[in-house]
Amino acid sequence: MRYPWRFLAVMLCVLALCLPAGAQMGMGMSGPSVRGVWKPVVGSGAAYQLESKREGKREMEFAIVGGETSEGKQGHWLEMTMTGRAEDQVVVKTLMAMDGKEIRVTRMVFQHGNDEPMEMSMQMMGMTGQQQKPQKADVRDDAERVGMETITTPAGTFQCEHWRSKDKSADFWVTDKVGPYGLVKMTSKEENMILIRVITNAKSKIRGTPKKFDPSEMMRRPEL
Repeated sequence: MRYPWRFLAVMLCVLALCLPAGAQMGMGMSGPSVRGVWKPVVGSGAAYQLESKREGKREMEFAIVGGETSEGKQGHWLEMTMTGRAEDQVVVKTLMAMDGKEIRVTRMVFQHGNDEPMEMSMQMMGMTGQQQKPQKADVRDDAERVGMETITTPAGTFQCEHWRSKDKSADFWVTDKVGPYGLVKMTSKEENMILIRVITNAKSKIRGTPKKFDPSEMMRRPEL
């Protein structure tokens, strides 16, 4: 199989989606700053509207679509979907495992539109210069409690705990009524997020058996 040149752009998007919160990569792309209180329950999920100075408005879904043991520890498959037309939709599924108070990615599968799914190894992530770093599982560990507040969103009204990062760079409103991060609202200088839909009985959007990603394919032009 040969991939068109657009595949490179898709790969950059995939890497951007999977970077730790607040991280950035080349070409001006950055991953969403999705942080909260990590409590994965299979089938739970949430959809958000993200608004950033760099990329404008967009919608994303986050859902727990399965569980699996990874390196002797219980892991959960977190699936992230950048919504859009079916042929342009990007789905990224990462196996997240707890390591003390941190969560880290141990496997990653992605699919673009109707293309076959691919699995990128952590070794390959390292070769691209985008090796995953552990992410704090609980945003409250580095934040100060402001108090309880009622937050109304397109998904409904929630009683939330309001937390502010110790460096004053971001505010988070969290509840145990939303999975997998408990996040209802987040504001910062660069990016805002608001819950627009709670997802239940989530199923994976990945179709087919993932194939190991071969970077050499990116160097080949498509057959005409």
